[in-house]
Amino acid sequence: MVDKRLLEVGIEFHGHRCPAMPLGLRCGLAAMRVLGVERSKDKELYVIAETGKDHAAGCFLDGIMTATGCTYGKSNIEKKYYNKMAFTLIDTTTNRKVRVRLKDEFFRKILNSPFVELRKEGVLPQDISEEVSTPLIENVLNMPEENFLEIGEIYEVVVPKSKGCFESVLCASCGERVFTNATVKTDKGEICKGCHEKLRK
Repeated sequence: MVDKRLLEVGIEFHGHRCPAMPLGLRCGLAAMRVLGVERSKDKELYVIAETGKDHAAGCFLDGIMTATGCTYGKSNIEKKYYNKMAFTLIDTTTNRKVRVRLKDEFFRKILNSPFVELRKEGVLPQDISEEVSTPLIENVLNMPEENFLEIGEIYEVVVPKSKGCFESVLCASCGERVFTNATVKTDKGEICKGCHEKLRK
């Protein structure tokens, strides 16, 4: 069962009520349960999302982030642009991973839901009434896991360790301060990657 407070955090973070975010929330919690881990406070967990962009269920990823605590700010999440409803959760302390995905038939069915039909017509998600969204959300929250979720086997994985950077310099080109782990050394001095890309064009 999804904790009500966590669901509210997810909805607030996501910005609107829809069935895909709670679906990601449940999938994230399921992956955590299988690995026997708690929500990531720093970099204890790492997510490789396969969700991509410009499709009907990108909201799924916000649910995964809410559940796992893996965020772009903490740099413990990356996105593969496969446009699949799937992700891999890695426990960086034990070097184990598990891949989770929606079952194919369930995936197909949700794309024919009343919510998605309205989205196809151009209705913004925040403008879809709770009369439409609430039953779908309740169904996602209460349906048995085996109805929608496929959890893969747990595998060992090599997790490269990296340290945070606490040093900075002024870019020799634009003059803006930049962390030294993202500079390029040139004849002019250390420059930021943005300036380096401009020089290469």
